[in-house]
Amino acid sequence: MQEDNNYRPKKFAVVGAGPVGCIVAAFLSRGGCEVTLCDVQQSLLEAAMDPGIFISGTDNFQARVVKTTTRIDELASDPPDVVIVTVKATALPIITSALEGIVDEGRYVVSWQNGIDTELVLAERLGRKQVMRAVVNYGCILEGPAKVKMVFHHRPHYLQELDPGSKQAAQGICQVLTDCGLDTHHTDQIRNMVWSKTVNNSCMNAVCAVTGKTMFEVINDPIVSGLVDSLLKEGVKVARANELMLGPDYYLDCLNYIRDAGHHKPSMLQDIEAKRQTEIDYINGKIIEYGERAGVATPYNSTLRSLVKALEA
Repeated sequence: MQEDNNYRPKKFAVVGAGPVGCIVAAFLSRGGCEVTLCDVQQSLLEAAMDPGIFISGTDNFQARVVKTTTRIDELASDPPDVVIVTVKATALPIITSALEGIVDEGRYVVSWQNGIDTELVLAERLGRKQVMRAVVNYGCILEGPAKVKMVFHHRPHYLQELDPGSKQAAQGICQVLTDCGLDTHHTDQIRNMVWSKTVNNSCMNAVCAVTGKTMFEVINDPIVSGLVDSLLKEGVKVARANELMLGPDYYLDCLNYIRDAGHHKPSMLQDIEAKRQTEIDYINGKIIEYGERAGVATPYNSTLRSLVKALEA
């Protein structure tokens, strides 16, 4: 149970008008929050105000944000209570720099992203007291500006503060998100959850990116699925060597999750197809990094990371 507290933010900024950002912006807007959607691409923003963000798939509704901007520093004139960062992890250094004059005492920024240690990049410049981390459990595809299909939505999502002094603020943010229909629970196990999700992503995303196959096609290919299995076991070994708790049935749970994913193109394959930089360094790259710390070899992750980086180039 979450403790009662009076912190209920109403003013949000969502950084990133891709599918992940549009979803959180739409839910918050539908729930009555004042939302500013930020993105460098003006073409992604215009429809978010008029006619609004259209969500289809597992959830179906339309909602308008009240403001948009292509410049994060413009938020300083009317600062939001909470900034939710949904952009690719590779953009974090420049995003963090832009937020330095906006996120201060009493205001918070949430890493609503894939990958390991994204919150630490934010905290390095903004301070641990202002930063929180979420683990998000939905899959989505951007079908057009402000038009998103939710392929799956496995509620709830999870959020935790980096500094214990911000616990009540984190609980208040969770309550607002939940009230808006984006059920979010406060947790004290976010690091384990981040690793649980990332190891799962690491064994499938990179393989799909390299082969061009959907998750269904990969897991049902008798040869390629063996590579997925090896990546999964390697990621589990690294996590446990670093004393991270994945759970006793994690390996089997991951395989069952992957088998049920269907003909979904994970975000890394979508990035390769769109000729965008991927988040490979924050997924497989982090498993390699933590493997080196613990003295665990990571040949499968190292190989896949190299292949994805080659496709990026």
